[in-house]
Amino acid sequence: MVLLRGINVGRAHRVGMAPLRELLTARGHAEVRTHLQSGNVLLDSDLTADDLTADVEAALAGTFGFEVPVVVRTAPELAAVLAADPLAGTWTDPARYSVTFLAGPPDPALVTALPAPPREDEQYRLVGRELYLWLPEGLRRSALGAWRWERLLGVTGTARNWNTVRALVDLTAG
Repeated sequence: MVLLRGINVGRAHRVGMAPLRELLTARGHAEVRTHLQSGNVLLDSDLTADDLTADVEAALAGTFGFEVPVVVRTAPELAAVLAADPLAGTWTDPARYSVTFLAGPPDPALVTALPAPPREDEQYRLVGRELYLWLPEGLRRSALGAWRWERLLGVTGTARNWNTVRALVDLTAG
């Protein structure tokens, strides 16, 4: 699974899914499929995760003219994210519960320095390379959602809500 960050949000960084599929297929990746318009790409590749990330980032920059951070997860890694669910029993709305897939492991010193959530009803948990966020009032009205996680953790990432995570796991399982 290739997860693209920041495409098709507003008017900037528009990427059509059909041209994206064609581009990745032309680069030798097989069974290229997309889910939604937000940069979820399922494909088969013989490349390592690091090489696949570099290949997709270079292809996007060369074709669309802007940088797109890419995060790669295998089907078993996605299933493990769903199974881990460290906030199970806390969240009540899957549209307001999200996972940020980090490009790499965050620096342990930065993780230790993370403050507590600013509101009692908001929660976060970091499990490996995934940041789980429960924002009961939604991202736009959340103090925790406004945190600059990339700066706090020292690593880039891309978020998907729990409904999308479930769908991606289902797509990669079949």
